[in-house]
Parts: sequence; C-alpha cells; structure tokens
Amino acid sequence: MKLPHYTAETPMFMPVGTQGTVKGLTSEQMQELDCHVILGNTYHLGNRPGPELVAAMGGLHSFINWPRGMLTDSGGFQMVSLLHLADITEEGVTFQSPVDGSRMLLTPEESIGIQNDLGADIMMQLDDVVPATNTDLARFEEATHRTTRWLDRCLAANKRPNEQNLFPIVQGGFDVRLRELSMQQLIARNAPGYAIGGLAGGETKDMFWRVVAQCAAGLPPGKPRYVMGIGYPLDILVCSALGADMYDSVYPTRTARFGVALVDSGVMKLKNAAFAKDMRPIDESCSCMTCRQYTRSYLHHVVTRGVASASILVTYHNVAYMQGLTRRIRHAIKQQRMPEFTRTFLAGMFPAGNVPQWVVDALHVAGISLEGVAQLQPAHSFYEEVQAVQRIPAV
Repeated sequence: MKLPHYTAETPMFMPVGTQGTVKGLTSEQMQELDCHVILGNTYHLGNRPGPELVAAMGGLHSFINWPRGMLTDSGGFQMVSLLHLADITEEGVTFQSPVDGSRMLLTPEESIGIQNDLGADIMMQLDDVVPATNTDLARFEEATHRTTRWLDRCLAANKRPNEQNLFPIVQGGFDVRLRELSMQQLIARNAPGYAIGGLAGGETKDMFWRVVAQCAAGLPPGKPRYVMGIGYPLDILVCSALGADMYDSVYPTRTARFGVALVDSGVMKLKNAAFAKDMRPIDESCSCMTCRQYTRSYLHHVVTRGVASASILVTYHNVAYMQGLTRRIRHAIKQQRMPEFTRTFLAGMFPAGNVPQWVVDALHVAGISLEGVAQLQPAHSFYEEVQAVQRIPAV
C-alpha cells in the first residue's frame, strides 16, 4: 500500500498513539520495530495541542518526528467511549470536553478540517457509531444511512484529496442486510480503502467474525480492508485469513503496562512468582531488544515493584511481537502457506485441541481446515444468509 510518507505492507498492525505518541516508546524505537503506520486520535489531538499548532509545526509527522505512515481516526469512536458526554444529531456530535467541561461540536467538516491540518496519510470519515450492545435495529439503520451522508460531507470538505487518503467506514451493526447496504453505498464513492467499523465493542466472537467475513468478501479486491479496534493476536490471524489487511488497538501497549507480555501461546503474566528465578527471555525466538538483553526474572523484579522502565521494556516486546506476527502472516500469504501457518499457530496456542468454535467456523469460511488441530467441527450456515441478502436490490 503506497502512502505519501511510506510504502506499507499488509496485513499490518498499527500501534495507537492517541496523543500523537505511543506510550513508552520514541519514534526512533517505532522505526527499529519496523512499524509501517501508527495511529493518532483526532478528538484528543483536536483538544490538545490543537490542529493549528500541529499544522504550524509542519503537520503531525514533523511534530512527532515520524517519517513513516500515519493514520488519524475521525473522533467518531468517542461517541461510544464517551457517550455519556455526547449528543448525536444530523449536524454532528456535541461533546462535553473531559478537559474543561466545555461543549464541543464535531461535524464531518470539522473532523476533516482537523485531519487536514494534522496531515496524516490516511484520514477516517466521521461515522455514526452505535454501541455493539445496542439492540435497537432502527438505530443501526439510522446510523448506516447517516454514515453515508456524513461521508459525502467529508469528501466535500477535504481540502487535500491528492495528498491524504480518506477511508469510509462500513456500518450496519450485526444485520447482514444493513452491512450489505452500507458496503454498496460506500463502494459507489470509489474510495482508496475501506474500514469495517462497529466492532470490538462487546459483541460475541461469533457476531464479530461474521461481520468481518461478510465485509472482507464484499469490499473491492485490491483495496485495503481495515478492521478497526482489533489487537488480539488470535483475532488478527483469523481476520487475515478472512481477507482483512489493517488493524489497530491499544491492547498490546496497554496490557504491557500491567506486566503482561504477548507470546504465541497466549500471554505471559510477568508478575507471577513463577518467573522470579527464570533466567530465560520472554520469548526465546524473539530478537527484540527486551528479549536479547533481559530475563524473565529481571522483568518480574521491575514489574512487581512498579519501576518505570518495566512498562517500557514490556511495551517494546509487545509491539515487536505484533509486528513479527503480521510479518509472519505476510510471509505465509506470499508463500501460499497460510493454511499451514494457521494450523501450526493454533496447535501451539491450543495444544489440547480446544480451539474455540468461532475460530473453527471462521476459518472454515476462509477455506482453512483445522482437522487434526481442533476437536470441534464447523457448525453454521452463514454464507447462505449472506447470499440471500445479496440477491435483494439495494434501497
């Protein structure tokens, strides 16, 4: 994926730098870890330090000294995470600032204006986000159509269409018909890439993979498909098998600050007393600075005592792990060995064969058999439902 500042390879994981920086790491360290794109948050950067200051400093890339790809979200996710502070209307979203309590209106035009000033390679449209736990189908229908109308306003407001890519966001909740309708409407705008929104909000894994499968199959081939808010390694493996390309989440860095390291078998809780005298690195197959230079024993010592460097060291490893995982997935895809890689990975994560049903079902749809790896068999009729909806004319 050729971006103005960098040519990124997919599938890729994008660490989240909410305030323009990934907590605990410098821009130089992010390059060492071979991060292709990092994410900044329009809502928070719009509050502080403000788009005018960032623009005066030459844009977000210059402001944070980051020469590679940058993606800014629209601020729409805060509709969910800060919903008790927000009112949603056709005009936009009115927030109560958590900083000073003042009222702030975020419209599609304002969101794009801030993102134009920030200067990211990829901008996200402002979308109408409905919490995954909402059971009101009429609210999802309203949000689906409003998201398309807001996309048109974002496109009209974009002052730098030749310098910044604007991605629409597919909505529709967990209703197959609404997701199909949303995709048809957004594809008609011929965007350079598409995001799959409305996930990672408390839905079941069975609902989650079905949305990803439908959207990854229905969006245009050759254009990146971005599953927003996804950071668990297992989720990334499954979504990549289904055809998705881009992911972001605070999970790897946030969990590091609690002394939890990511490994192929799952997680390693370094606070556990079992690591107090363990002289091995976190991961003997990992070549990151943390694994080369520090033992589990030392990391247990600094994590349990709350030493500031502890979160930095574990964060460094976790970001290295995520970059390594997506690099291995890319290699498997290029070598046409994705089924073999997937089976090997799952055999290591679930040595007893207790692969969750949703993983078995999702990978069956992706054409990957887990015979000999998983105890369970595929159990669903998902594509019959999707095919029935695809025969319904768009409204």
